[in-house]
Amino acid sequence: MGNQCAVVWSDALLGYKLGDDHPLHPIRLDLTMRLARSLGVLDDVDLIPPQIASDEDLERVHSQEYLTAVRAAPMSAWDVGHGLGTPDNPIFDEMHDAAALIAGGSLAAARAIVEGRTARAINIAGGLHHAMRDNAAGFCVYNDCSVAIAWMLEQGVERVAYVDVDVHHGDGVQAAFYDDPRVLTVSMHQHPITLWPGTGHPTELGARGAEGTAVNVPVPPGTSDAGWLRAFHAVVPSVLAEFRPQVLVTQCGADAHREDPLADLGLSVDGQRETYRALREFADTYSGGKWLALGGGGYQLFRVVPRAWTHLLATVLDRDLDPATRIPTDWMAHALGVAGNTPLPTTMTDDVDPSFTEWAGVADSPVDTAIRDCRHAVFPLHGLDPADRRD
Repeated sequence: MGNQCAVVWSDALLGYKLGDDHPLHPIRLDLTMRLARSLGVLDDVDLIPPQIASDEDLERVHSQEYLTAVRAAPMSAWDVGHGLGTPDNPIFDEMHDAAALIAGGSLAAARAIVEGRTARAINIAGGLHHAMRDNAAGFCVYNDCSVAIAWMLEQGVERVAYVDVDVHHGDGVQAAFYDDPRVLTVSMHQHPITLWPGTGHPTELGARGAEGTAVNVPVPPGTSDAGWLRAFHAVVPSVLAEFRPQVLVTQCGADAHREDPLADLGLSVDGQRETYRALREFADTYSGGKWLALGGGGYQLFRVVPRAWTHLLATVLDRDLDPATRIPTDWMAHALGVAGNTPLPTTMTDDVDPSFTEWAGVADSPVDTAIRDCRHAVFPLHGLDPADRRD
């Protein structure tokens, strides 16, 4: 199978910058790569530089009209529409090239897997899961997740499972493949009644002919590691086992953390690390080890994202870090220069025990109600008994 993992990276990916004060600031990527290097996670790893995705690649997911609008937006004195020029999606110079480079990075990762050069690949700059066919949304100009999946399908991959653990619903990817039975989309997220984009209810199951291929697990605000992991394990492995994907694609947004300023869940870095380790196990068990990992949201730029995604890189590379590992002084010195008054963590843990109890088959808490509702909605469509805890 070649190298165990391909890591896609170039400093050019930092060019996707929506503004100095925008929540999706590329400093989070820079700090992640610096921390991973400082801890030795990337020692002897050859990084794959991305190339700008072609129009042909992008048009598997986006309309030609939309690509034209993205290209024209920085030069236009008029309202270009398509969700561009909003506070969430401001127009910036070289926007097309910057967004297409991220999509090209996810394509490069997918290509390495499909061509048999690696079993796993990761693009932490990817995971822009909200962009729709004809418009930008939620800080996302091009949907690199969908672009990579669509390319894999065109190469002959018959079944792709997409698992999204961002705090926001993976709406753009769900929409792209809602009527395609070859793609299973599973999204864990904060309940849509309480958080943008307001979609991702358990009753969103896939269009006619693809019923059951959209799976949504919305959890209530305040859900911590124990509840999140109980819901995750009560749903995700069962549907993956039945779907039998040939490749697992995961969007690993770090914004379900308790310190994230744009959401209301209560995860720790320790719980996020356990989620990534479970995704690795699922890839090994259900998709023959083939795993494409992408980044996503995450807006506590200094304290959370660098640690969470360094754990993600370490997990994909089978170089797991002890949570008690101290953060190196060279990274601390650099981060202090850009973090302002933000106090920085000194270790790779939040000192939280992420253990959980398995779902007991009863709905005696809001999280358990969410599990029940999801299982009752989708499990019968996969031939599974929603009440059977052995699934």
